[in-house]
Amino acid sequence: MTAPQETPAHEPTSPGRAPLRVALLGCGVVGSEVARLLTVQAADLAARVGAPLELVGVAVRDVAADRGPFVDRSLLTADAEGLVARADVVIEVMGGIEPARSLLLRAIAHGAAVVTANKALLAQDGPTLYAAADSAGVDLYFEAAVAGAIPIVRPIRESLAGDRVQRVLGIVNGTTNFVLDRMTSEGMDLDQAVKEAQSLGYAEADPSADVDGDDAAAKAAILASLAFHTRVALSDVYREGIGAVTATDVEWAARSGYTIKLLAVAERTDAGVQVRVHPSLVPLDHPLAGVRGAFNAVFVEADAAGELMFYGRGAGGTPTASAVLGDVVSAARHRVLGGRGPVESSYAKLPVLPASAARTRYQLRLDVVDRPGVLAQVATVLSTHEVSIEAVQQSPAVPGTPDGTAHLVITTHRSVESALAATVVAVSKLDAVRRVVSVLRVEGA
Repeated sequence: MTAPQETPAHEPTSPGRAPLRVALLGCGVVGSEVARLLTVQAADLAARVGAPLELVGVAVRDVAADRGPFVDRSLLTADAEGLVARADVVIEVMGGIEPARSLLLRAIAHGAAVVTANKALLAQDGPTLYAAADSAGVDLYFEAAVAGAIPIVRPIRESLAGDRVQRVLGIVNGTTNFVLDRMTSEGMDLDQAVKEAQSLGYAEADPSADVDGDDAAAKAAILASLAFHTRVALSDVYREGIGAVTATDVEWAARSGYTIKLLAVAERTDAGVQVRVHPSLVPLDHPLAGVRGAFNAVFVEADAAGELMFYGRGAGGTPTASAVLGDVVSAARHRVLGGRGPVESSYAKLPVLPASAARTRYQLRLDVVDRPGVLAQVATVLSTHEVSIEAVQQSPAVPGTPDGTAHLVITTHRSVESALAATVVAVSKLDAVRRVVSVLRVEGA
């Protein structure tokens, strides 16, 4: 049998013959779990692929660090460039933009199939990788880049390829969903909930990428690009994190029949595509409202398929490794049996619209002077900006506000975002309005 190192990376291996050489870039929580699954499931994976998968190296920054019992220390190397040059399949779970981008381009140039979980790289510079893989005739898979173990990339990229996707709503960040869930169920404030998420390993020591919406924005860009056959860059995604959400916001959401979720929203309109990430009020009877803890869910609306829901664990070493190994099996099968996976589909080239062009609904909470005629003044401002009122609630002001203050909660009908934003500014200038307490968008209704 031909030795694995003598088989050129670009030549398919016959079933039952020489193993396919697998290189692993990164060996943190996800990488070490990938290495474990490659070891303990070796026989099953070989049967599914048609040839053994041989882990030939693991590129890490610190070769001396402990990587757990399933990582053969002799495979650890700091020479990532040399490793990718001798692999048939390269798995990248190191994250970040560089050196990940250069290493993947090097792997592709050497004829290796690539599997990556790198959402930031795909959102920022996916087209470069897609073009390189297409030119080299190799596979590029990235199921693990969005929503961990949940199969969402493949259904949108392949299963719905014959349909027309209109909208994607997603809870795609488990950390923020856990935080908001604890604020809802336990009455915690944001800082308390974030600290609990950190103690449980759901949030990093620096949780800003999650809390500020950056992680969700990268995933939204990927989903929108796939759903609408249009290149959507990370810079195209409007983002607003959960940092301003208070326990009182959560309490009022429940009173109004909603729960607060950080949503990635991607939708097609007659004018183009609009993609955004922000805290949203979701009706309690919507499927996304019941997504608890650190779980993720993606709700897809398509012309022929109708409404589809994908739900599961969106983070963690084992769930993410599951998605990685699924891609590895697909790419490896193609090496053995021939064929190609899906390539980039960006033929539509739809305009990517700014957030101001979105059509949505708002819920405004206002502290106002408690006297007759105030609601009429507020309603006049909304009418002037062509924003109609769906519902109004009034209650005594929260403790600590001046005497003679009432609390108004106004939910609007759907309108253009720019008109709604202008309405909020105009309302805040009314003499009878003491302050705009909060502004939240309403989605899923």
